[in-house]
Order: sequence, then structure tokens, then C-alpha cells
Amino acid sequence: MKTKHIFIIIFLAIALGVVISTFSDTNPYADFAIASKNPDREFHVIGTLDTTRPMQYDPLKPNYFSFYVKDDKGIVTQVEYHNAKPQDFEKSEKIVLIGRMQGKNFQANSILLKCPSKYNEDDKPQAFADRKF
Repeated sequence: MKTKHIFIIIFLAIALGVVISTFSDTNPYADFAIASKNPDREFHVIGTLDTTRPMQYDPLKPNYFSFYVKDDKGIVTQVEYHNAKPQDFEKSEKIVLIGRMQGKNFQANSILLKCPSKYNEDDKPQAFADRKF
């Protein structure tokens, strides 16, 4: 074999390894039902804060925050987050939880918030009212 062929084979093997490792490390989006069937896997769950149920947070114990989230399928589950409560948590439109199910509770490792937009269609300046963005 020529050295050119050897380098091509090595390059393809490295590229294949990178692609496989990239896809195996991704955490898929799911709902609480799928996450509860696979407690050994980590998922991204999108939902909204259930304001009818209590939140439990004590600033003196910043490593425990408990709240309820309703996912897109309507399943409400208690979420435990062992970190400080995110700022403006109650104002968020959507919540993305990254973690796994443990029993009946979802153990979140990370929380991403989608805050409401401060720009509304009604508040657009007149110069931009007719434009489509």
C-alpha cells in the first residue's frame, strides 16, 4: 500500500470516530413518559412551570430547589434541582430540563429558561409595523 492510501484510511477512521462520538453523546428531547421508561438515560424535557403547585426553595439551603413542570403532553412531574434557583424563574415561558428520572421525580442537572420577549407586536415602532420579519 502506498502511504497516501494509509493516510486516507487513518483520516476516515478518525472522522468516523468523531461522528459516532458526537451522536452518542447527544441527549434527545423527550417528555416525562419517555424519560420514566428510560431512567438510565439523560433527556431534555421541555415544559412550563405549574404555578398551581408549590415551589420549595430556601435561600439558606441553596442546593435544593423543587417545583412542578407540565410537559408538552400534559404530564405534570415534580422536578428536583440541586443548585440555586435561577433568576426570574417564575417569569419564564418555557423551561428546558436536562436530567433523568429517578423514581417519580425528575432530577435536573441543568435548567434552561426561555424568558418572555420584552418586544410585543403592539409595541413595534410605526416605521416597522408593515414589515414582515
